[in-house]
Amino acid sequence: MHPETLFQIHLLAGYAAWLLCFGAYIRPWLNAMERDAALRAIAMLHGFRFFGLVFILPGVVGSGLPAGFATAAAWGDLATGVLALLAVAAFRVRPLFRLLAVAFNVIGFADLLLAYAHAIQGGLPEVAGQLGAAYAIPILYVPLLAITHVAAFALLLRPARRATPAEAA
Repeated sequence: MHPETLFQIHLLAGYAAWLLCFGAYIRPWLNAMERDAALRAIAMLHGFRFFGLVFILPGVVGSGLPAGFATAAAWGDLATGVLALLAVAAFRVRPLFRLLAVAFNVIGFADLLLAYAHAIQGGLPEVAGQLGAAYAIPILYVPLLAITHVAAFALLLRPARRATPAEAA
């Protein structure tokens, strides 16, 4: 089977699996929480996006990885991860937390959209093997990131309710 076809199957399967998991487990859990607590949980997940720097780490990815994709994705992920971690750290200062939650979601979602555009433009699906060990990122991690960005935007639009003492901690 052609590498491009395999990559597309993997990507679609990643989205299908995460959408099912999100609907069955994550969404009910987030909906049961106070809005800012749910946003903090999502921010913590996105705090690990520093891992995207692996796209520019020689020896982990192949030299044939489209540079336009790799560089933009790596630095966009790092920026998102830093903003997400700052949001988590600022949780007790709610206005600052909410500002940072908006920032990491806008930057992070834009980063994912740009990464998809650069990947298609640069022909990444045809050379997906060049991702090496980083192949799991677009297949397993990116679908979850995209889904949780959409969930975070929905949460940001949801009216706040009072936190329970456990959620406020």
